[in-house]
Amino acid sequence: MQLDSYLRSFFLIFCFAWFLTFPAEAAVKKYQFDVDLHITLLAHLFFFWVQIKVKNVSRLCHAKPIVTVNGRFPGPTIYVREGDRVLVNVTNYAQSNMSIHWHGLKQFRNGWADGPAYITQCPIKTGHTYVFNVSGQRGTLWWHAHILWLRATVHGAIVITPKEGTPFPFPQPHRETKIILGEWWNSDVETLVSQANKLGLPPSTSDAHTINGKPGPLFPCSHKHTFAMEVEAGKTYLLRIINAALNDELFFSIAGHNMTVVEIDAVYTKPFTTRVILIAPGQTTNVLVKADQPPSRYFMAARPIMDAPVPVDNKTVTAILQYKGIPNTVLPSMPKLPAPNNTNVALSYSNRLKSLNTPQFPAKVPLKVDRHLFYTIGLGANPCSTCQNGTQLTASLNNITFVMPKIGLLQAHYFNIKGVFRTDFPDRPPVQFNYTGVQLTKNLGTSLGTRLSKVAFNSTIELVLQGTNLLTVESHPFHLHGFNFYVVGSGVGNFDPSEDPGKFNIVDPPERNTVGVPTGGWTAIRFRADNPGVWFMHCHLELHTMWGLKMAFVVENGKSPEESIIPPPKDLPPC
Repeated sequence: MQLDSYLRSFFLIFCFAWFLTFPAEAAVKKYQFDVDLHITLLAHLFFFWVQIKVKNVSRLCHAKPIVTVNGRFPGPTIYVREGDRVLVNVTNYAQSNMSIHWHGLKQFRNGWADGPAYITQCPIKTGHTYVFNVSGQRGTLWWHAHILWLRATVHGAIVITPKEGTPFPFPQPHRETKIILGEWWNSDVETLVSQANKLGLPPSTSDAHTINGKPGPLFPCSHKHTFAMEVEAGKTYLLRIINAALNDELFFSIAGHNMTVVEIDAVYTKPFTTRVILIAPGQTTNVLVKADQPPSRYFMAARPIMDAPVPVDNKTVTAILQYKGIPNTVLPSMPKLPAPNNTNVALSYSNRLKSLNTPQFPAKVPLKVDRHLFYTIGLGANPCSTCQNGTQLTASLNNITFVMPKIGLLQAHYFNIKGVFRTDFPDRPPVQFNYTGVQLTKNLGTSLGTRLSKVAFNSTIELVLQGTNLLTVESHPFHLHGFNFYVVGSGVGNFDPSEDPGKFNIVDPPERNTVGVPTGGWTAIRFRADNPGVWFMHCHLELHTMWGLKMAFVVENGKSPEESIIPPPKDLPPC
């Protein structure tokens, strides 16, 4: 007890002194992420000590060691308020190297805190402190490991509440709940991935999806591994839904209940009511649900969309929405999820998403475009003498398979270290063809390289992401670090540069950080490059990222120090 009292006193003194070094208007919250098992909270100063370690966890009648944050799966939620300054101290007690990405936080001028390994930092072998501001954002985001496939178990929610006295632009809910959609493998994920890479093939799909780490009662040994949410009749609830799955876009629905979509990727939307949402890996969606049905028990359920001939974990995960006073013996009713190949529902849902676009929350869509980019998304195969079929499956943008460097790209850029990367990533593919026409299974080789695209500070970018039928058509959720962007257009088939731009929505398009490129189609986004640094862009299907479906932008500094990258932290992890 004496030691605990001493430590608390020490940290209170340290934190108070540290707090005085920052502007008074910004609250300071400090979290310690030790990829480990326990958490200590100094409640009055919002301090969390968090650890990264291995813990034995049991699901589906199988127990295995997994990497956790604070011994929790999913990990703890970070609560901050818009305008806060945040410190997260990561201590790594696991055998694996680690890095944490704060998905969707813009990290203005501060790519050092963004987290992707070998892009903005080298992996954390022991400890590192992330320091960042939460400015101009409010809503639901999330954090996750950004190295190998460790985000399978290392992930959690970020909840940004509006500034004091600022209400939601929708009815105040009675209560809110987080719904984190994930995946579970009975075997060790990293072992499966390593074995698959040696064969040049994809690893096996997951054994179950999960809701808040639990697969639900439709799976064996899972009655106690079922998430349940109690509601009171007549009350309205806010669900903060996060897709933390590694490889599957998911339909989500609640039996008997409508959902009103009010936010995506921490950006308010024009509210609309739906029975089902589509959510891709990396995306977040906030919905209002009113408990207006006869008191009973109702399944919340999710399963993948499978509108392409690729293997997925096609099982349905369930949780329970349970009215207060209803006994657990009542069997829940199941929602009518769309057929797994129902592309029409997916496209219709995506087309309904619009920015709120009010004076308080305007949609600042770039109307003048300084630079037009066109990137093709392709699968491929390169020679591999040790692989099962003599080839290694791969993926590319503009036929370039990204090769990860041995040191952080941001570090190489900031310190002008030569030979780490080139800045000649092409604005267009090397060869034009009928991108979504007849399936192409020949000439599938790709070019390998660490090639980045240099972008002028404050320039406006329009990027068309075009799916292809190289090996197969498939949907691809793309995430851009460091920025939000506006989804101004989308369609099935090949993008038509003479016709499609005239149909773009430049009034109230959805603003987000992760967008799904539809199966056999294209998506157009616009953003202003006002955040200097090196910013990763990649498919958020972990399989495709592993195969090289990624690149990065180098956004140059502006003219003033306030438009330039800030210096790196002193404890930046070394390579």
